[in-house]
Amino acid sequence: MIISFNNINISVLVVLLLSVCVLLFYYFQYFLKLGTYKANAESYSEQLPISLIIAARNEYANLEKNLKSILEQDYPNFEVIVVNDCSWDESQKLLEYYQEVYPHLRICELKEQEKYPTGKKFALTMGIKAALNNNLIFTDADCKPASNQWLALMASKYNNEKELVLGFSPYAIQNGFINLIARFESAVTAMFYFSAAIHKNAFMGVGRNLGYTKELFFKQKGFAWHQHLISGDDDLFVNRAASPTNVAIQIDPASFMYTESKKTFSDWISQKTRHNATGKFYKVEHKAFLGIFYAVNLLFYISIIGLLIIDLNFWKIVLSIYLFKLICQSVVYFLAFKKLKYQNLTWFIFILDFLFVIYIYLFGTIGLFAKQRKRW
Repeated sequence: MIISFNNINISVLVVLLLSVCVLLFYYFQYFLKLGTYKANAESYSEQLPISLIIAARNEYANLEKNLKSILEQDYPNFEVIVVNDCSWDESQKLLEYYQEVYPHLRICELKEQEKYPTGKKFALTMGIKAALNNNLIFTDADCKPASNQWLALMASKYNNEKELVLGFSPYAIQNGFINLIARFESAVTAMFYFSAAIHKNAFMGVGRNLGYTKELFFKQKGFAWHQHLISGDDDLFVNRAASPTNVAIQIDPASFMYTESKKTFSDWISQKTRHNATGKFYKVEHKAFLGIFYAVNLLFYISIIGLLIIDLNFWKIVLSIYLFKLICQSVVYFLAFKKLKYQNLTWFIFILDFLFVIYIYLFGTIGLFAKQRKRW
């Protein structure tokens, strides 16, 4: 085998090597932070009164399936506020039935007004205004806590300094490719935002398992600056409200809030397009932090393919570089994913990582040009 070097293949090889160096920096400087994090390093024993808020629109089936496990959390002092946002199903009757059994359930019913359409952010704002307590925890109607200690674990992260609590909401394991890629995407996303928070540079959270104080909400003027967007009640709020000192994370497996992934490809595309539409509104430093990682990932795969197209004799060099990067990535991802109870996904990194790059650019591009709506 004779390898012929010229300016083109040398340039592509340099790009490949540089991309690996940058990726290794992300793996070991950021993602390893989560893999080596001590879960009980920052817990506080005082059980503060908590207001738990759920905004629900036509969620009868999910409320019937999940609300009981939320109402029966093992915690001494909490209220559950369900904002019934203009539902036309039987949600209100179900909530009124539960209220008879669970007196700590409060219902905030919103009525549809044609001239003034509501959205999730409006519903959440009404729930926050109705809350009797300063310390808030949020989840969605389609979520089920991993244990009856979920609320206690999330609430344990609040203290005088910590105003934001980031939790994890994994997808339950189901059959099918959509579920597999959805779980990988949620694990990578969580690895990003948990590692950044540990690094004192939190940039997002997930509303299915999130906490912040009522005082912080009003100090940030609520959702005012992104009220025109259907999404962003979680990540955009955290992006604006987080500081180097006011964020805590909770990754105890008993604190996870499970949900189900979309079952059809079209539903999944619709959901991911909506979620990815908010990234362009992040702070510049956070867009750069994410953008460089995704750009370098793309360059890595383009360089590999480019070198093989230019000269197939480079296959041994390409394979060596690829395996080195894959081994480093797998070790770091395994440690981080183990914290999230997703470590089995590391067996599929060789294909999932490539598909994830496609996913990011596909939905990122769609989200960039997607027309924003107010309804959810």
